[in-house]
Amino acid sequence: MTVKDDSFTDWKNREEIAESMIPMIGRLHRERDVTVLLHSRSLVNKSVVSILKTHRFARQIAGEELSVTDTLPFVQALTTLDLGPSQIDIGRLAEIYQADDRGLSVAEFTAEAVAGATGGNKIDRREPRDVVLYGFGRIGRLVARLLIEKAGSGNGLRLRAIVVRGGGDQDIIKRASLLRRDSIHGQFQGTITVDEAESAIIANGNTIKVIYANDPSEVNYTAYGINNAILIDNTGKWRDREGLSQHLRPGIDKVVLTAPGKGDVPNIVHGVNHDTIKPDEQILSCASCTTNAIVPPLKAMADEYGVLRGHVETVHSFTNDQNLLDNYHKADRRGRSAPLNMVITETGAASAVAKALPDLKAPITGSSIRVPVPDVSIAILSLRLGRETTREEVLDHLRDVSLTSPLKRQIDFTTAPDAVSSDFIGSRHSSIVDAGATKVDGDNAILYLWYDNEFGYSCQVVRVVQHVTGVEYPTYPAPAV
Repeated sequence: MTVKDDSFTDWKNREEIAESMIPMIGRLHRERDVTVLLHSRSLVNKSVVSILKTHRFARQIAGEELSVTDTLPFVQALTTLDLGPSQIDIGRLAEIYQADDRGLSVAEFTAEAVAGATGGNKIDRREPRDVVLYGFGRIGRLVARLLIEKAGSGNGLRLRAIVVRGGGDQDIIKRASLLRRDSIHGQFQGTITVDEAESAIIANGNTIKVIYANDPSEVNYTAYGINNAILIDNTGKWRDREGLSQHLRPGIDKVVLTAPGKGDVPNIVHGVNHDTIKPDEQILSCASCTTNAIVPPLKAMADEYGVLRGHVETVHSFTNDQNLLDNYHKADRRGRSAPLNMVITETGAASAVAKALPDLKAPITGSSIRVPVPDVSIAILSLRLGRETTREEVLDHLRDVSLTSPLKRQIDFTTAPDAVSSDFIGSRHSSIVDAGATKVDGDNAILYLWYDNEFGYSCQVVRVVQHVTGVEYPTYPAPAV
């Protein structure tokens, strides 16, 4: 048999193994509210090829490719356990098991590693919590996709309604079409139908009421059977406590803003300061996409090396706030054509660092350039560190953070030598460290951080909502602290 035949036979065998994983992963998710991960990447509702690609991606961050022959026994072991709601990373299980010298079987090791999610230790499955989207633009539709995707187990978060201004004839059909097809993020994974008579969009069996209103005061959510809901404001029209408080109508318990909050509104970056949210806090902000991109790696660097000062330069994709062609705009430069120009603009991300990392006393400055790409941005974070180090040490540290730390859902790591912005469309991490571009000279470090400013940020928003509603389930093996 030739090498070519050997490779093809090996591929077909791995396809067969991955195919056998799919129903087990699906049952764990639907029946027990267990999400199977591979190095923080969900394997729920993934195709055979997607599962194999995710295993191969581990080569970039862990140094070697994971094989489905290594991870299948862990999936099989999980199906035999009395598991409660949780997230279980089989990549980490396989990695830790290889280093374990006690001679345990895979089944014995797995049972021990996830003991906190089994038997009397398991937490109760949460009742569905209602969610309302106020506004249905770029972020609103991506958050909707994520909420619908995560509703597969029938627990957790349930998207009940979207609130928009009336847009004339066939408004609901056009909005459903925008949810169904996206020029950047591709097709919606599932089916979408419209019930015009009931003013509802049905997505993967989830009935989402479309409510038309010009102002928060016009809506009584209890009239639609919505109670104790989380309202996510995607409009950015109101950013202080007084303005956002208008949403606290009958049926709404908390308000989450998808833009930087002003005044005393808490700015939350999940993974960094989400545990500071007070249980009785009704209004909070998820900060900006750029703040979510720079704060996690900034914290990782500050914790290990100390940071004396820093500057962030963001090269940001254009947004709907800019004009397609030169036209009047209240901002000086944003009126110039977005797809034809690089546009210098301001960013509040640097000043927002203080809200998310109050213990970091280092001054952080920032500026931004909008460029003619529709999605994925890069933040160049230049830091003066508290001690000298090397490029190799910094990369080893950030790789380890991306794999094992509490920030592993926020920070990703790539060693691809030819990586470009479009490679990171759809990334669920808020920040991806580009190892090849990283520069370190003594106590100076420059990090190049990619981020999908639409989808990665939307994932952070959903994580915050999961946390405040109590449906953010524990992860096993537990991240290293």
